[in-house]
Parts: sequence; structure tokens; C-alpha cells
Amino acid sequence: MREAALLADEARYCSFGDTVHYSDPKIFTRCEGSYLYDGEGTPFLDLQMWYSAVSFGYANPRLNAVLKQQIDTLPQVASQYLHPSKIELAKMIAEDAKKKWGLDGRIHFNVGGSQSVDDSLKLVRNAKGGKSLMFAFEGGYHGRTLGASAITSSYRYRRRYGHFGDRAHFIPFPYHFRGPKGMSKEEYGEYCVQQFERLFESEYNGVWDPKAEQSEFAAFYVEPIQGTGGYVIPPPNFFKGLKRVLDQYGILLVVDEIQMGFYRTGKLWSIEHFGVTPDVLIFGKALTNGMNPLAGLWAREELINPQVFPPGSTHSTFASTPLGTVLGLETMRMLAETDYESMVMRKGELFLAGLLDLQKRHPEIGDVDGLGLALRAEMCEADGFTPNKRLLDRMVDIGLAGGLEHKGKRMGLVLDVGGYYKNVITFAPSLHISEEEIELSMALLDQLITLAKRG
Repeated sequence: MREAALLADEARYCSFGDTVHYSDPKIFTRCEGSYLYDGEGTPFLDLQMWYSAVSFGYANPRLNAVLKQQIDTLPQVASQYLHPSKIELAKMIAEDAKKKWGLDGRIHFNVGGSQSVDDSLKLVRNAKGGKSLMFAFEGGYHGRTLGASAITSSYRYRRRYGHFGDRAHFIPFPYHFRGPKGMSKEEYGEYCVQQFERLFESEYNGVWDPKAEQSEFAAFYVEPIQGTGGYVIPPPNFFKGLKRVLDQYGILLVVDEIQMGFYRTGKLWSIEHFGVTPDVLIFGKALTNGMNPLAGLWAREELINPQVFPPGSTHSTFASTPLGTVLGLETMRMLAETDYESMVMRKGELFLAGLLDLQKRHPEIGDVDGLGLALRAEMCEADGFTPNKRLLDRMVDIGLAGGLEHKGKRMGLVLDVGGYYKNVITFAPSLHISEEEIELSMALLDQLITLAKRG
């Protein structure tokens, strides 16, 4: 009765402008580890963990303890003043970047990923003399503020609101499963680089003035592995080729690690898998395990030093609060103390093997791929290729209904929908998921697919 009353009030008083109503609204009352619980105590195994924001498990004891302690010492302070954990967290991230890429840089914090994307646009425009044109990928997602939506490829996020500045020029992402047939993944990666490079062949390709040796574009915004686009993993040679072209024509590489950062793919930053150095890197989500809105960016010193990005260049009242930065600092310490790379890659291999086994039993599973614990399963018609959004929609609804069974116990399953055709399950389980929970995931998915195919 209480849930029904709450849902009625939600329908009357809450905005529908967020993403709750993509499916039937569901109320949860408790969480722990890999599970959410509804008001009846039914456990829901969560395989998307708040779009990878809760990478270290719900109610993580270590991170919760730090938050509780901070509440009793310095829970808040105005953003024009300093506190130790902000400085220590910035130093830790910047020193890691220096060790990996040999570059000095600085950290700028904000309250969310979209806001940090907007901050990066200021940095890039400032560095490139006010140029406002950017390259970005088809299928790319960088947020829904007016600035971030301009470089997000989905028109539906801009349709009602017009443009704040110039819309990005969107380049095809090397999506091998839906690319031209007859090419290996590496051949397709090289082909995509060549298609981008031809834009600079002459002034008539529209982006390059060979006489002035200047591009009209300031930066290329990339997700090394596409998030909302469906966890698409590019060919391993692609980004090296892309960076070669960008460096040749003086275009900055801005890497969005908001969803894939903090060992989601087995590295602190997913771009590390591809052997290139970013000019700007944006992070968020898992930095505080979903318990505080904190995001930020790292940029090369020449882009962000106080002479070019002076005090007051940007501001947010709640950026880098002590509650957020102390959590972020503890997250970074935790990552430094444990071999997350080996752990995540081993669990990812187990999860991927389970998905491949499911694919043998269900021809509706088209492409299966993964890097670390960022994995995908593309739901299709029985031909294994034609997108089947309706099947995945049914799976999501059945999972949230909480009527699945395992060993006589009622359970639910939380999935996320992504992909160009909204037919891809994007898996982002807790990095602390157990092997037993991975086995349970496959059993529940098998049951779920079977039920959804029955309609």
C-alpha cells in the first residue's frame, strides 16, 4: 500500500524529465554489495551499478566509514576556501598522470560529469583562440547540459532547446559488429582513421586551411569505450592512428572517462589500453562510489596553469566539498593498495565466458564483447544481427518486476539499456562482484531471456 501511495504521489508531484520513466518506476529501500532491495525485501542483483557510479559495491564499508567520519569533522566549507583532501586528491591524480604520460598537469573539480565537460570546453576554446567547433563520435555521450549536449550525438537531447554554441561534427565510431563486412577489426580500425584523415586532404574537404595551416576544429571529444552508445570497444590500433592525425593538425584530444574510469576496464583510465596520451581527461561517477556528486578534469599544464585559466574562470558552489574529496581520496588509496587490474580482468574473463555460453543457447544474442568489467550483449532477432529493442525492453521489465527464481528464492535483476538501437545490455557490475554472483548473473539472464522470448 505504501509503495502504491508513493508512486501515485510521484506521478503527481515529480518531474518526468529525468530517466526514471524509461521503464515502469521502481522504488528501492535498501542496498548492499551487488544488491538493491525493494520494500518487500526482494533482492535485485544489479548488473549496471548506477551506470558504473557504484563500482565498489553498495554500502562499501571502507568508503562509508570515511564519509561518516568526515560528517563529524568538516562536513562542509565554502568553495572559495581550502581543505586538505581537495589538495591531496588533486595531487594524487596529477602525479599518476605524470608517471604514466610524463606530463605536468592540474586538476579542476566540479559537481558532475556534464559540468566538468562544460569546464573542459572552456579550457579548449581558451587554448584555441575561442574556436567553438569540436569533433565527436556518433554514438558518443558526454552529458545533457547545454554545452555537453552539443557534443553528444543524440539530437533528441537538443531538439527542444536549440544550441548553445556550435554543434559538434560527428564522426563514425569504429563499431566493427555493424561496420562493413569483410574486414578484420584491425583493418576496420585503420579504415576509420583513413576516412577521418581524408577530411584534411584539401581545403575543400571543409575542416582545414592548408595556406594558414589551421583547422577550424579545436578538439576531438572521445569515449575510449562508448558508454550509452552500447559499450562499443574499438579496434586496438584505432586511437593511435587517430592521435597521429590530431597531432599533425593541431587538434586536442579530450578523453571522457566519466563512465569507464577507475578500473571499470581493468585500468585506472580506459585510454591506457590504447597507448595514447590525452590533452584533457574528464572523470567522475565512481570517484566517490556514487555517494557524493564530484567530478573533475585533468589537463596539461599549458592548458590550465593560472596564467591561462585564472581564478574565477568557472565556479560551482558545491564543487569539491570535503565529503566528496575525502571519499575520492580514499577511493584512490584503495585502488593503490589492491591489484584491481588483475582482479577486474580475471572477473571480466569469467563474465565474458558466461555471456558467450549464453550466446550459444540463445541465437538472439548477437555481438558479445568486453574489456574488464565493461561488457555488452547485443539483443537481436533470431538472425543474430537485426536489432531487437522489444525483446530487451521485455527483459528489463521482467527483471524489475522481481519475479525471477533461483534455488526457490524470489529475485530481480537490474539491467541497463544502451546502444544505437537501444538493443544492447551494457553490463557494469560491481568490481567486487564474486564468482558466485557472476554464476548467478548467468542463471538469471538465461531465465530472463527465456521468459522474454515467450512474450
